[in-house]
Amino acid sequence: MPKGNIINREAFLANIRAKIGGISSDKPVEKPAWTTEPQKKVLEGYDRDQLITVLREQCKEIHTDFYQTTLQDLSETITSVMKEYESETVVYSDDPRFENAKIEDYITSLNAFKWDRTDREGSIKIAEKADVGITFSDITLAESGTVVLLNDKGQGRSVSLLPANYIAIIPKSTIVKRMTQATDYIHAQVEKGEDIASCINFITGPSNSADIEMNLVVGVHGPIHAAYIVVDDL
Repeated sequence: MPKGNIINREAFLANIRAKIGGISSDKPVEKPAWTTEPQKKVLEGYDRDQLITVLREQCKEIHTDFYQTTLQDLSETITSVMKEYESETVVYSDDPRFENAKIEDYITSLNAFKWDRTDREGSIKIAEKADVGITFSDITLAESGTVVLLNDKGQGRSVSLLPANYIAIIPKSTIVKRMTQATDYIHAQVEKGEDIASCINFITGPSNSADIEMNLVVGVHGPIHAAYIVVDDL
């Protein structure tokens, strides 16, 4: 399919900037100084173990299976989840944390495919047919039970979206209170001039959809089952 040409982009954007207050490309938008920030006080004083309790309870509300294990028993826990979900084929992200956690050999011993950062389309086709997708969580929001994936070429969003089931490995150190801390982290990366993912996924359990009569259907737009595995010593 031929691609279109972009014309008059700068003039178009300049017109929008003028309409919303004279913002220019060489003048960054100044962040307002808020007089109150109640969002920062949610779960104030909670340590990480207390946040794990919040996350565990929230998983009940979002139809997500919660597990807590050690690095030593992580492989066994994944096996248990796969057995529970009657899963055999696996797609997992090209992420050095699998090797760092010493579970890559275990993963590859399964009927597993590592996301190929050089063949996106081929990887998507395999993810479509996989029983389960496995990724690590980059940031985990206790309040809402959300895993945040800072996607890159090695971690396509299809790993968590297309398979019938999804497993998120959650290092204990990634657990924060809520969305506030996640956006603060991302903003800090931008302020430091660091590269951030162009696609950031916020995943809150399996796919859920409800019609106007509030009849809940799980798995319409993504995985039918989701499991969060919190690993104590990662």
